[in-house]
Amino acid sequence: MNRRKFIRTSGLLGFGAAMTTPVFGQTQNQLLTSLDKSFQKSAKNIIFLVSDGMSIGTLKMADILIQQREGRKSYWMQAYADNLVKRALMDTSSADSMVTDSAAAGSAWGGGSRVPNGKLNMDAEGNKFTPILQKFKKQHKAVGCVTTVPITHATPASFCVTQPHRSMQEEIAEDYLALRFDVMLGGGAKYFKKNTRKDGKDLLKSFKDAGFYVAEDKNNLNALKSENKPVLGVFDEEGLPYTIDQMADATLQKAIPTLAEMTKFAIDSMKDNANGFVLQVEAGKVDWAAHANDTAAILYDQVAFDDAVKVALDFAQQDQNTLVIITTDHGNANPGLFYGKNVAESFQRVIDAKQSNEWILKEVNRSSSIQQIVERVEHASNCKLSDGEALELMGFLKSVDPDQIYNPYRLPFADLAKLQQRYTQVGWAATNHSADFVELAMYGPGSEALVPFVNNYELHDFMLAVTGTK
Repeated sequence: MNRRKFIRTSGLLGFGAAMTTPVFGQTQNQLLTSLDKSFQKSAKNIIFLVSDGMSIGTLKMADILIQQREGRKSYWMQAYADNLVKRALMDTSSADSMVTDSAAAGSAWGGGSRVPNGKLNMDAEGNKFTPILQKFKKQHKAVGCVTTVPITHATPASFCVTQPHRSMQEEIAEDYLALRFDVMLGGGAKYFKKNTRKDGKDLLKSFKDAGFYVAEDKNNLNALKSENKPVLGVFDEEGLPYTIDQMADATLQKAIPTLAEMTKFAIDSMKDNANGFVLQVEAGKVDWAAHANDTAAILYDQVAFDDAVKVALDFAQQDQNTLVIITTDHGNANPGLFYGKNVAESFQRVIDAKQSNEWILKEVNRSSSIQQIVERVEHASNCKLSDGEALELMGFLKSVDPDQIYNPYRLPFADLAKLQQRYTQVGWAATNHSADFVELAMYGPGSEALVPFVNNYELHDFMLAVTGTK
């Protein structure tokens, strides 16, 4: 056989053999091995921050935005620049795919085992894995989650419950009642209200009757001082508004807390627990904006996440007993700022944007005039479409794919983004998750053990070990 052909054929056979082996399975936990060698001090607390669906381009563009608006680097990037944190890359594969969803990715952290996409701490055979916040609660730590999407959504749920599928949000809401975690803040009120639950149960009343403090707006939350009660906060029927839309609406600013405000509330509520606390913080709308290819929405929600990073790092630097973990569960849609003649001027349109693409498209319909479309897009995103481009958008509105993921409005988000790219030079690779390695950073006790490459499931046992939890 021709040597070159033999090598090529052997390579293909080897690749095929590799793909028939459990490539998404689990290997030795290098992070634990490193911790055993470098262990210096136990962590009393953990703050685990997740910018859901954050591709590296999102991190970069948000840093540019902050530098242009405020003359400083993002807090995350400044932590890198100051060598304040240890840094690694993380693989995010699930048990059945190179491209994970949030349920499987979160379950790798939460339950310590890779599971199939869609499942929460349960494998394909139905074996269940105890979620990490249940383990910490058993050790008398205070525990909680805050998020900008429903508190019953995949990422917070992955730290809390075991369910056959992430879609079981009504059941997850009932699980939270039984678990009595200390602070749970986010959206998803519809999964707790009797008039929007399929079974008609009034879970908000059940939580109150069980001794919870229930907050449904920012004023309710701010009114809570030092009552020794678990707290449930649900501030929107579904996900919270995009940050950029909230910035433009005084009513939303008064009614709904920011991610940084919820993070600070949760830390302040749990920090005096004698046995410490564990908090998960999720910028879930970063992922939703990525699915929608919404540049302004994703970057301002990433900035809001960065503000929460500052809250966590400020507390940890003062406390000196807190491990802060900053990461994402997977990439999504891989946005990027691309080369062009006037790239700075083009990106300034994103920086100066006033509203999300969701805001644009929810009020544009097939009966809108070309002028109305042009004016609305220009007001929101500083992109003045030509009449021809507005006609294109009108055509997209008439032919939108009803199966677009994370698009309950059946709106042409990706098509609008392609039109805007001509003005902003921000492009998108797709509208769904990617298999990229992702950023992982740590500060505080145990961070010295971080190795350059980590598998997502390794973090579960690492968090238990670094806090001395069995």
